[in-house]
Amino acid sequence: MSCPPRAVLFGGKPLFADVKPTGALYRPDIETYLAYSHSFVENTCYTDGALCRLLELRLAEFHTVERSVSVNSGFWGHVLAISALALPGRREVVAPAFGYRRTDDMIAWAGYTPHFCDVDAETLGPSVDTIKAALNDKTALILAPHPMVNCCDAQGIEDLGRAHGIPVVFDSVEAAYRSCNDKRVGGFGDAEIFSMHATKLLNAFEGGYITTNNSKLADRLQSITRGRVVSDDGKALHAELNEMHAAMALASLDELDDHIALNRRKYDLYVAGLRTVDGLQIVPHKESQRPDYRLIVARIGDSWPLSREHTLHLLQTENVLARPYYSPLNHKTVEYPRISPTLPVTEAISGEFMVLPNSTHVSEADVEKIVDILATILRHGAELKLHWNAE
Repeated sequence: MSCPPRAVLFGGKPLFADVKPTGALYRPDIETYLAYSHSFVENTCYTDGALCRLLELRLAEFHTVERSVSVNSGFWGHVLAISALALPGRREVVAPAFGYRRTDDMIAWAGYTPHFCDVDAETLGPSVDTIKAALNDKTALILAPHPMVNCCDAQGIEDLGRAHGIPVVFDSVEAAYRSCNDKRVGGFGDAEIFSMHATKLLNAFEGGYITTNNSKLADRLQSITRGRVVSDDGKALHAELNEMHAAMALASLDELDDHIALNRRKYDLYVAGLRTVDGLQIVPHKESQRPDYRLIVARIGDSWPLSREHTLHLLQTENVLARPYYSPLNHKTVEYPRISPTLPVTEAISGEFMVLPNSTHVSEADVEKIVDILATILRHGAELKLHWNAE
């Protein structure tokens, strides 16, 4: 894809000298991190030690659940939970195609087949009805992700699973701070999975954790994580969290409210700035769901002059690393065996959303400039369309 003449928009060089990413990349105070780090240095224990236990206690308290189990990544947390909870003798895991691009990998690594379901047009997440349409006598587990902004119907999906005797795992990687129906995310279903990758709300460099109110399940997960117990299908996995990563997570947890306050100010600037940019609308964070304001998702309307792909191309040319919202769709790229029925809502809305930068590396002044870029694209929409139509 060639770029239109730069003079049409902003001149001869990118507007930003440094890239503006969408990931959180929050860096807690180095002295706080080093203070926690003294523990593993003094104890000469660098994996699955005292800091991991402290982190698990604090995360259980944070999510108001009985237990949390730390793991080396959110990906392997999903694999562990699916392996431990899936009904024996059944091979399908129901999950939406409009979600994390490695959903199929997680399900396949656990030894199951993804059965993709549609999403709700309003929440952008799975619903009771979309999941129910995919259930059958081969369903071993329901994997329900919260969307990037706000929550899916967690209580309704949990109740659906119980009514059918099917375990429910929530992918809560993007929802760590949220509440749903006045209940903290973390205690729904049989288990919930979180990531502590540097791009997520809690930065542990890398890592993840599983929350549950089932102590027996937590004990089993911890044993499998340490390679001490082999799962029913003959798998064992060493997925312990590193103590250095736990120290980073604890330091990030200490500063969480400050991090969210920074996110909120930039979110408000996006909402106010794009209010007069016809064809773009920020997906609003619901105050009732205790948002962290970390992810900025914009919906592209019919009056916007360019496609999402052309819009992203222009933004990225200016070092604004905006990205499509969950693209490509899982059911179109998965190389594993899968069940993929017609997904009309997913197909209809999948090209309408993009994620805009809001991170430690994005200042409030940067947000104003990004809004200006989008306003300029709108003003020059006709010229830009002529350029691409001429290719």
